[in-house]
Amino acid sequence: MATSKKDIKYINRDFTDFKTRLIEFTRTYFPNTYTDFSPTSPGMMFMEQAAYVGDVLSFYLDNQFQEVFTQYAQQTNNVYELAYMFGYKPNVSTAAQTVVDFYQQVPSKLSASIYIPDYDYALTINENATVTSQNGTSFIIQDKIDFSISSSQDPTSVSVYQVAANNPQYFLLKKSRKAISAAINTQTFTFTDPIPFNTITVSANNFLKILDITDSDGNKWYEVDHLGQEMVLDSIKNTNVNDPNTNGNTPYLLRLKKVQRRFATKVISTTQFQIQFGAGSPTTTDEEITPNADNVGIGLPFEKDKLTAAYSPVNFLYTKTYGIAPSNTTLTIRYLTGGGVSSNVEANTLTSITPGFAQFNQVNLIPNTANYVFSSLAANNPSAADGGKGGDTIEEIRQNTLALIASQKRSVTADDYLIRALSMPSDYGAVSKAFIEQPKLTDAQVSTIETLNLYVLSLNSQGQLDYATDTLKNNLRTYMSQYRMIGDNIEIRNAFIINIAVDFEIIVLPEFNNNEVLLACITALQTYFNINK
Repeated sequence: MATSKKDIKYINRDFTDFKTRLIEFTRTYFPNTYTDFSPTSPGMMFMEQAAYVGDVLSFYLDNQFQEVFTQYAQQTNNVYELAYMFGYKPNVSTAAQTVVDFYQQVPSKLSASIYIPDYDYALTINENATVTSQNGTSFIIQDKIDFSISSSQDPTSVSVYQVAANNPQYFLLKKSRKAISAAINTQTFTFTDPIPFNTITVSANNFLKILDITDSDGNKWYEVDHLGQEMVLDSIKNTNVNDPNTNGNTPYLLRLKKVQRRFATKVISTTQFQIQFGAGSPTTTDEEITPNADNVGIGLPFEKDKLTAAYSPVNFLYTKTYGIAPSNTTLTIRYLTGGGVSSNVEANTLTSITPGFAQFNQVNLIPNTANYVFSSLAANNPSAADGGKGGDTIEEIRQNTLALIASQKRSVTADDYLIRALSMPSDYGAVSKAFIEQPKLTDAQVSTIETLNLYVLSLNSQGQLDYATDTLKNNLRTYMSQYRMIGDNIEIRNAFIINIAVDFEIIVLPEFNNNEVLLACITALQTYFNINK
């Protein structure tokens, strides 16, 4: 447990100790030269002055020594630096979250004697669309909305909105998205000659995170935890809708990507953050060298003198640039700010959609109908936003840093792997249920190197439990590979699905209504067997 009030005494000396030792020193080595140790003597004045200087220096030494401990550091900048040294990124603000419902009307059309929605008039709302509350607080959605597509992970609710001559004239489409209290800010920086570890400082209140960085050539720069990290998780749009392994529930494919254009961010105060780039040049980038006979052993000069040399594997990986430094380009940096306690807006207040984010999927539409449909676009948050608060306090930074030191973002125990599997972003396929255990000796499918069996299930388009597709398993395997211990092997399998039917009889007392009691019993059984509990 962190104790920030501890009084550090590195040399354990104060004014009285220094004065006493000076008197003892004088009596020991100058017994005949000076003997007047009364408070009013000139010698005592000089000794007290020296003791005062020693006391002051001791205080500063104790203070500096205290600042190197995460548990006891008091200065904000030192606490921040210690947190980053151990891999924890302090938060200067926390965004509120809520679910926003988006609505639009579409005209009906006749298909096989049935009136259905005409999805040619379906709208698409781009990612990072902004919804503003009545008090001016901005919320953004980071996922694209396409009203013409419906799946178990992104359902589209359809209802009749307007009737003419006893037939549906307009249908109402509804989609829901998670939104966070944030505003998008943009700044540009121009770079000329490459500078190793070039660092820029950006002033921003309530900084949340970097949204994206692109250069003037259209290249994307990737954020990493540290510049030595060259592998990032990248997503690819899953466009193969006919693949039987996708089941429509895996909109993105996950892969590991080696990137040279990378950066790391660091918050230095509540109003400023820094962005640091690599040290390499785009024209002289390092590459990975595979050891072979030409660069190891007999291929080395004076090979007879190198017979007993010890070689480190890292010496053959020429990746000392830590990414490339931007040069002769202009970087466009978009970052999010917001959050705080004031961002916890009430329900039914996020109603204003910022123009410019919505458009039709099709062209050559009837102008009057298209204008009516476009004007019908609306938004609302049925529940209040919550989770918004200020940044981490000094004590929270200490506790979070100490907790991170123990885990280092690695999966060590079986529960670590379980939580990591359930926390995979839903864009890569949602894991609804997961269970992990060590393989049984009687399991004929267990390989000799496997250490853990991970059983998973997903949901189908009706919200029922279903077997995970191969695509989802591959995404989960790629996602967990970055957190897996080198000695652990994970076998991802389908869990068992057991359908349970309950046949029961009840006897209702005379003073109770039969239908009400039966309905209460059915509801109790449905609650007991609810898979979402």
